[in-house]
Amino acid sequence: MIPRIQKRGQRTIGLLYYLYGPGKFEEHTDPHLVASWDHNAPDPGRNATATLKQLQQLLDQPVENIDPSQRPKKHVWHLSVRNDSEDRILSDEEWGDVARRMVAAAGIDNPEEGAGCRWAAVRHADDHIHIVATLVREDGYKPDLDNDANRVQAQARALEVELGLRRLKPGDGTAAKRPTSAERHKAARQGRERTAREELRETVRRAVAGARSDEEFFNRLAAAGLLIRKRVAPSGDLLGYKVALPDDLNKDGEPVFYPGARLAPDLSLPRIRERWAGDAPDARRENPIHSGPGSPASARRETASAVWQAVLVVEHGEDGVAAAHIAAASEVLDALAKTSAAHTRRELHDAATAFERASRSHVRAVRGHDQALRQAARDLVQGGPALGRGEDGATTAMAIDMLFFLITAAAHWHVRKGHAQQAEAAARAAEHLRAAYRAASAQPLGVLYQRGRRLSRPMLQRQTVLLREALPELAEQILSEPGWYALAATIAEAEAAGHDPAALLSDVAARRELGTADSVSDVLVWRMRRTADLPADASHLPETSTAENRSATRGTTTKPSSPAKRRSGEETSRQTR
Repeated sequence: MIPRIQKRGQRTIGLLYYLYGPGKFEEHTDPHLVASWDHNAPDPGRNATATLKQLQQLLDQPVENIDPSQRPKKHVWHLSVRNDSEDRILSDEEWGDVARRMVAAAGIDNPEEGAGCRWAAVRHADDHIHIVATLVREDGYKPDLDNDANRVQAQARALEVELGLRRLKPGDGTAAKRPTSAERHKAARQGRERTAREELRETVRRAVAGARSDEEFFNRLAAAGLLIRKRVAPSGDLLGYKVALPDDLNKDGEPVFYPGARLAPDLSLPRIRERWAGDAPDARRENPIHSGPGSPASARRETASAVWQAVLVVEHGEDGVAAAHIAAASEVLDALAKTSAAHTRRELHDAATAFERASRSHVRAVRGHDQALRQAARDLVQGGPALGRGEDGATTAMAIDMLFFLITAAAHWHVRKGHAQQAEAAARAAEHLRAAYRAASAQPLGVLYQRGRRLSRPMLQRQTVLLREALPELAEQILSEPGWYALAATIAEAEAAGHDPAALLSDVAARRELGTADSVSDVLVWRMRRTADLPADASHLPETSTAENRSATRGTTTKPSSPAKRRSGEETSRQTR
């Protein structure tokens, strides 16, 4: 249940004409009264003898009875109360009780406190009512409306429980502005799945992901097909911007522009500029794997590494730094969704949309520390769309797997801070990431599974012993999972590449929690392949021969890592502990 106090007005009759009229888009059907201050107010909607003027005069009577110098400048109070689309349809009697509870909570009219203000509740749709009140009490005094918004929100939470409605989380004022009823009806009339406001918010978010300057940001907006208006000071300094969809027009045939701050609190130009204030110059990092610098696979591998480090920051870092990493994680999700292959696109899009709410809170982000994640988002955008197969597809699965743990860590962080809406949003994003991971990982893990199944029995027995020695508490669970064979194949590759597989297993298992993983073996596969610099996609590698399997079981000494590789591993270990 969503109560919203609208701006106060000066003309009671004007608001009544709107509530009892057809609406801007003829969306008002059967407008009628469901409750009033005295249970006996005339209903212009269902009483042919009643007029809007009669109702207006009765509502305004206490205002007219006091000295004009004492009258409030804006005496019309307006509250809308809307249910979620998934809620059951309430009866008129139930809506009437909702209205009485809301005006009592706000301080408009509480029967237990004597004379209150006059008010009326009008219903003109199944899912919501409007309450109009005049702000002078029957005894001539004005009501105390301090903190009325918080009080009606608290009443809404109680009503949700009593009426069996969807229970919403209390807000903190950092949510993006919801589309209005008029915007929703306009979108439906135009055949849009989403309102113009929602489409613009997503497009602007994606344009921000990894951007490093005003010029780059506005170029991305233009490339996405948006119309842009810039607000420039007399000095020539850029102060702000507005955007519009080319085909979203008002009644005069002109584009409807939205300022960035009206799309989301963090999309105003000053807040956007904070993101790149601490960024260093772009330095392309070449990936040691064969995929090459700048490729989609390289970008995804770098993303997995940046996300891996960010989990530790969110779990143990200072609040402002953790908030910056959570906000930057939203950019990574937007960039990944924008460049994803068809079979993962929908779930990644939904994950990014859900997590948008989790990216803002009253903990102000300390920018600059999140540079690695912002660079990852930039690399994803510049790397372009992934094909969804081969190394592209496998590194996508790797990146999603790492992102799942970061988003889960963000959910836990918000819970600790008491951010209920953000925690719920992060949890929903994590579920979409689970689904995206299953789609992305099916093919590359299938290849690894088949390779593991073809390992000789002595090789598998040897790796089973190795697993039990390295991870005694997790071994039996891993051996019971289908992903064990993929992990066995990965251990074989790591050993062939010169790594100590037991040490590598212990290292990657100890760095992060595994309790939220659907499959521990899957998680260890991607952690090992990323840490050991193994190709994410193993389909191009030659099969391990039977002779090699026999050699491995006769106690072949593992090839020592190179000094450079040992130093790299030690540095990674220090960073992640």
